[in-house]
Amino acid sequence: MESAGEYDYIIVGAGTSGCLLANRLTRNKNVNVLLIEACGKDDYLWIHIPVGYLHCIGNPRTDWLFKTEPDAGLGGRSLIYPRGKVLGGSSSINGMIYMRGQSGDYDRWAELTGDPSWAWDQVLPLFMKSEDHHGGASATHGSGGEWRVEKQRLSWQILDAFRDAADQVGIRKVDDFNGGDNAGCAYFEVNQKRGIRWNTAKAFLRPIAARSNLTIMTGCHVERLIIEQSEQGPACRGVEFTGGGKSWRADAKRETLLAAGSIGSPQILQLSGIGPAAALHSLGITPQADRPGVGENLQDHLQLRMIYKVNNAKTLNTSAAGWFGKMKIGIEYTLMQSGPMSMAPSQLGAFAKSDPSQPSANLQYHVQPLSLEKFGDPLHAFSAFTASVCNLRPTSRGHVRIASKDSYAAPKISPNYLSTPEDRKTAADALNLTRRIVAAPAMAKYAPEEFKPGVHFRTDEELAEAAGQIGTTIFHPVGTCKMGKKDDPMAVVDSELRVIGVAGLRVIDASVMPNITSGNTNSPTLMIAEKAAALISAARTE
Repeated sequence: MESAGEYDYIIVGAGTSGCLLANRLTRNKNVNVLLIEACGKDDYLWIHIPVGYLHCIGNPRTDWLFKTEPDAGLGGRSLIYPRGKVLGGSSSINGMIYMRGQSGDYDRWAELTGDPSWAWDQVLPLFMKSEDHHGGASATHGSGGEWRVEKQRLSWQILDAFRDAADQVGIRKVDDFNGGDNAGCAYFEVNQKRGIRWNTAKAFLRPIAARSNLTIMTGCHVERLIIEQSEQGPACRGVEFTGGGKSWRADAKRETLLAAGSIGSPQILQLSGIGPAAALHSLGITPQADRPGVGENLQDHLQLRMIYKVNNAKTLNTSAAGWFGKMKIGIEYTLMQSGPMSMAPSQLGAFAKSDPSQPSANLQYHVQPLSLEKFGDPLHAFSAFTASVCNLRPTSRGHVRIASKDSYAAPKISPNYLSTPEDRKTAADALNLTRRIVAAPAMAKYAPEEFKPGVHFRTDEELAEAAGQIGTTIFHPVGTCKMGKKDDPMAVVDSELRVIGVAGLRVIDASVMPNITSGNTNSPTLMIAEKAAALISAARTE
C-alpha cells in the first residue's frame, strides 16, 4: 500500500461541503489538507449549461447511478437516485435553485440538538457569509461572497398565469423566498453566473487550487476509514483508498472530515465498522463503534408531478419541437446565454399549506413549462405544463444500508415514501390544492386539462394511490447520519458534527440534518459546511 502522506485534515468528497471546507481550512497556511474525490474534474461541457443536467443525470461520468429498492408506497417502483460524482458533487448536476428553508427548520434543529447555535438567527449570517446576491447586501442577503445567486433569465406566460392563479386562491405573490418565511409564489433564484451553472467547484475550489497547503486527488475511491482502538475508545486515523491502479493510505494528524453525502457517508461509515454492530457483523465487518443510527432516518421530498394539457400557450414542448425550434434555442443560448437552455429544471416556485391547520407552509411547488412521462423521456407532443408539489416535512423515514463489505457495491436505498397516514393525507391535500389553483380564473384562457394523474382520482384514498403512481424523488436525500444529543441512541454526530464515540472524525454534509429543511437542500448543506469550518478552526486553537 502506497502512502499518500500525512495531513492535518483529510476531506472525503469534493462535493458541496468538501469544496467549501477545503477553501476555508486552507486559509490557514499552517494547515495542510488532502481532498479526495471519487471521480474527475468538472470539465464536462454539459455541467455548465443549465439544461445540461439532462445529460449529467444518469451519466456515469457525473452520477453515481444509484437506484432505490422497490418502494411499496410507489406501487413497487424503483427510482433512479442521482448523486453527483464529480468535483462540485451534486451542485454540478442539481436544479441550481437557491433556497434556505424556513426559520422554524433551524429552530427545531437547535431544539433537537440542545445547541442554540443552530437556530435561525445564528445560521443566517452563515448563509450570508458565502453569498453574492444579485440584489446586493441587505439584512438577509450577502454580497461579495463566492456563492452567486441570480434571477433567472427568462419567463413564460403560462407560468405567470399559474402565479396569478395561485394568488387568486390565497398564495400571495412574493419577491424573496429566503428571509425565513417562504410562503408565497415567485420565480426561483438560481446559482448561476450570467446564464451558466455556478457549482461549488467553481465557487470555492477553483480559486484556491494552487494553494501549496492543499492536495487534491481525483479518481480515488475510498475503501474505508482507518479506525484504531485504544483505552480511550475508537479513533479515526485516516483513510484507505484506491486510485491510479494503486492502493493508498493517508493519515490525518487532526481529523478526518467525511463529506460524501447522504448516501456515501453512511456507506463509508458502515464499511469502516461504524454502524449497527449486529448488522455489520453479519456482513463480515468487525464492528468498531456501535452506532445504530448510521444509515437510518433517511428523508426526502417526494414530488407529485401533475401534468396539464393547455391551449393557446407557448411551452417548451412546442418550442423545442423539430430541428428548427431546437436550433433557435441553441443560437439564443450561444449568443446571449438566455432562453430555454439557461433554464433551471424548475422555474416557478410556490410554498403553501396543505390545509389551514398547518403552522406554516408545508408544500413546495416546482412549476415547469413542459411535460414528459418520466426523467429521460422525450417531451410530450402536445402543449403542457407540469406542477410538481412535494410535502416539505414528511413523516416517512427510510434507510441506507450496505449489502456487502465490497466498497464498490451500491448500498440498498429504501426511502419508504408515503408509508405513514400523515404523508398520504398530505399528498391527497396537495393534489386537491393543485386542482384549485389550476381551476382559478387566471388559468381559464388556457383551458387546462388534467393529463396526470387524471380526474377520475377523487377521494383521499384514490388521490393517495395516485400520488404513488406519479410520485418521484426531487433529489433531496438527507438525515442518514443525523446530529442529536449524545443520549439519543440514534444520533450519529453531536451538534459539532463529531461522530459520537469515535475521536478524530466528523460528518459534514446533508446527512447530518436531523429533519429535512423546508425546500431545496443544496444551500443548507453549504451552510452546514460553513459552520463546520468555523467549529474546526476554533477547536484547533483550543
